[in-house]
Amino acid sequence: MLNVALAKGRLAESCADIFIKCGIRAEVLKEETRKLVLETPDGAFKFFFVKPADVPTYVEYGIADIGVVGKDTLLEADADLYEMLDLGFEKCRLSLAGFPDAKEKLHGSHLRVATKYVNLAKKLFLTRGEDVEIIKLNGSIELAPLTGLADVIFDIVQSGGTLRANGLVVLEDVFDISARLIANKVSLKTKAAEILPLLSEMKKYIGQA
Repeated sequence: MLNVALAKGRLAESCADIFIKCGIRAEVLKEETRKLVLETPDGAFKFFFVKPADVPTYVEYGIADIGVVGKDTLLEADADLYEMLDLGFEKCRLSLAGFPDAKEKLHGSHLRVATKYVNLAKKLFLTRGEDVEIIKLNGSIELAPLTGLADVIFDIVQSGGTLRANGLVVLEDVFDISARLIANKVSLKTKAAEILPLLSEMKKYIGQA
């Protein structure tokens, strides 16, 4: 049995489509349920529903053999695991954004940056050799420039609608983000006979074979 860590919702639904195309009886992922653990009818797969930020943790510690997670979460977690495949869905960007006139502040002194991606932001500005203050927020990141809490934000941008509605713009796109298949390092050895054929089928489905 392969244990799989997934974030419930749209990502799990997209994964269900891929798994089904690859011959896995993953219709259970499309069911309306409050259960946190689901198994395929043939007992070949067990799915754990966890918070997106916790997917890398479950995989790193071997509770899940594989998982699907956004590249942004993967970069922030910096977990000891293998990134196996870019699945090509849930595409967006991790960007620096703010008021239009904030662009000139990006490379200035003591920039204040609001984000939930604290670890990643620290690494980013460290590599740039820039002096910044990172302010951790958990939601409504766009509010930070509006209230003067921060000069810019470092956050996921999809359509950009929320930014525009609040007079903000993308100042710099930093990372392209999409869903990634990840694997536990030990599981990749002990369950190679199960993981590698699945990986091969998934590559064929998304055109990377």
